[in-house]
This record gives sequence, C-alpha cells and structure tokens, in this order.
Amino acid sequence: MKPTTRGTLAAVVTGVAAVVGAAATPAAATPTVPVPVPLDGVEKSLHMEVPKLGMELPLLIPGVPEGPRYVQGRLLPDRTLPQVPLNGGLPGVGLRAPLPHLLGDGYDHIGVGTPASGLRALTPGLALVAPLTAPDPQHLGMPAPQMPDAGVLAPALQTVVGGDLGAGPGR
Repeated sequence: MKPTTRGTLAAVVTGVAAVVGAAATPAAATPTVPVPVPLDGVEKSLHMEVPKLGMELPLLIPGVPEGPRYVQGRLLPDRTLPQVPLNGGLPGVGLRAPLPHLLGDGYDHIGVGTPASGLRALTPGLALVAPLTAPDPQHLGMPAPQMPDAGVLAPALQTVVGGDLGAGPGR
C-alpha cells in the first residue's frame, strides 16, 4: 500500500471516528458556565456563617433549520420563514444556608438546589401563500390571481425541571 493511500485511509477512519463520537454525546449534556457568588468577604467581616450560593448558566446552541420546501402549484415555498431549533438548558441554582437548630440536633443547615436541565425549543416560523398562482399553461403562461394567505408556525418548548430540598449537618 502506498504512503498516500495509507494517509488517505487514516484520514477517512479518523473522520468517521469523530462523527461517531459526536453522535454518541448525550443531548442532555448541555454546556454550562458555573457562576459562583463570592460571599467569603461578608462571612469574614461579620464573623458569622453566611449562605453559600452558586449558579450554572447554560449556553444556547442554535441548530440547523429545516429549509423551505417546494410545493407544486405555488409561487412561494412552504415554510417561507423556517423554524430554527435551539438546544440549551434552564439555569441551575444551588443554595446552602445555616439553620439555627429549629429542626433538632444534627439539622443545622438547609440546602435548596435545582440542577441545570436540558431545553429544546423551536422559534416561530411563517408560511405564506402569494396572491398569484404559478404560471398556468392554459392561460398562455400567465399566473391567476388568488387570495393571499399567511400562517404562523407556533413555537415549541420542551424541558423537564427538577429540584432538591434537604436539611442536615455540616458546613
């Protein structure tokens, strides 16, 4: 086997492996940016324990819209303004605060958390029908008038939200 053939074969195998690896990534694993809220200075200046707060902000990733489709007998394509899919997530929040032994010994902290959850959305779209038909060979190639029509493709939103509430010991 020639070196150029081996190089081409290696490039093809590498490309296929990259595509398979990208397809195996779960859709729910949206990239997030952690945002800690720094309250250490307040804790040291007041000489008391303050709540711990942190967030996760997801990044929106636009998808590839489904393009307009040609429909026979119409001048404008179906879905003139296509819907754009967006993948991302809802932000996650974590809060842990001191609790002054209201629930008994061993329960001196309370925690509330909502993990970042996946989000799938479609933007609104638009479907239009022109006031003229397609050229008609029976009328010497001239289009015929018709009533214009417009329709809005409704947006869609899909997600599952979860949360945790707990009390316990510890810092």
